[in-house]
Amino acid sequence: MKSPINPENWNRKEHFEFFKEFDEPFFGIVADVDCTEAHAWCRTHQVPFFHFYLYQSLRAANQIEEFRSRIEDDKPVLYDSVNASATISRADYTFGFSFIPFVEDLKKFSTNVTEEILAVGKTSGLRLNGETGRNDVIHYSVLPWISFTGLSHARHFSYRDSVPKITFGKYFEKQGRIIMPVSVNAHHGLMDAWHVSEFLRLFSEFLATP
Repeated sequence: MKSPINPENWNRKEHFEFFKEFDEPFFGIVADVDCTEAHAWCRTHQVPFFHFYLYQSLRAANQIEEFRSRIEDDKPVLYDSVNASATISRADYTFGFSFIPFVEDLKKFSTNVTEEILAVGKTSGLRLNGETGRNDVIHYSVLPWISFTGLSHARHFSYRDSVPKITFGKYFEKQGRIIMPVSVNAHHGLMDAWHVSEFLRLFSEFLATP
C-alpha cells in the first residue's frame, strides 16, 4: 500500500522540486559497518550471513520514511513498507534479479531468500519481470570479491528512477573486528546524507544485537 505525499505540508518540497529535474539526482555514500557480533551469531545459529544482513538492512530501511518514499508520475508517494530486489549470482558468473518480500520473521525471510536464489539459478538472463521491477523495493547488490571504498551504478538517465540502491562488499578483519563496506545511493529529492546516516546507525545497531 502507498499514499500520496502532500507537497504543501512537506518539509522537502523545495528540495524535491530542485533535485527531481537533475540529469543525475542520485548521491552516494560508502561507509564501513561493524558486523562482528552478527557474523558470530550466524555461525552459531547456522543462519546464512547474507540472509541475516539483508534482513536487518530492510528492517532499518523500513523504519525510515525517506527510504520508503518514491517518485511516481512526477509526484512523491510513501509506501507502507519496502521489500528487496537483489541481484543473485549464478555459477556462470552472470546474475539475475530477484524479489524478496520483507517479513518480520527472520526464519520465513531466510526461506524466501533461499527460494529466490534457487529460482534465479534455474534461469538465465536478467530475469526482469513485474515483481523484480516493482517500486516498493530497495535495489540490492553484493560484491563478495571486493572490499570497495567507492562505487557507482549504471544509470539510464531518461528513466526517472527513485529507488534507493544498497550494495554490500567483501567483509574483512580489522583490529580483531569484522568490517563490511556498505554503499548507499539515493535520490536527493527524497533524502539527504542525514537519512543515510540514520539508516547506517540503525543497521549497525541491528547487527550488533542479533
